[in-house]
Amino acid sequence: MKRNATAVWNGSGKEGKGLMSTQSTVLNNAQYSYVSRFENGIGTNPEELMAAAHAGCFSMKLSFVLGAAGFTPDEIQTTCAITLEGGAITKSELTVKAKVPGIDAAKFKECAEDAKANCPVSKAYNFEITLDASLA
Repeated sequence: MKRNATAVWNGSGKEGKGLMSTQSTVLNNAQYSYVSRFENGIGTNPEELMAAAHAGCFSMKLSFVLGAAGFTPDEIQTTCAITLEGGAITKSELTVKAKVPGIDAAKFKECAEDAKANCPVSKAYNFEITLDASLA
């Protein structure tokens, strides 16, 4: 399986602007710029998209891990923060709160750690990944 996205950038790094589109068209000419990446401008940026990818992948993997352990989650809510400093992405911080009937905190934490270590996005990221996991 392959998925793709396209980015088009016009102009200089600071004054230019770009558009990103995905194969699914969920992003269709979504704007990005220096201001949306390094300040608080309108548009997306690569780090935000990396955070969304990690949160989504981790949540789905956790659902599979819980299912294999005999639990069906009612809800998994994951937030991911990607840190960009000194010109490098240095960290991904996952925070998950879940409603999982019948599970205790220790088993949930074990499942969450498994998902963190084994979701495909975690495996692709070559920087620190932290996890704060709790039951709602």
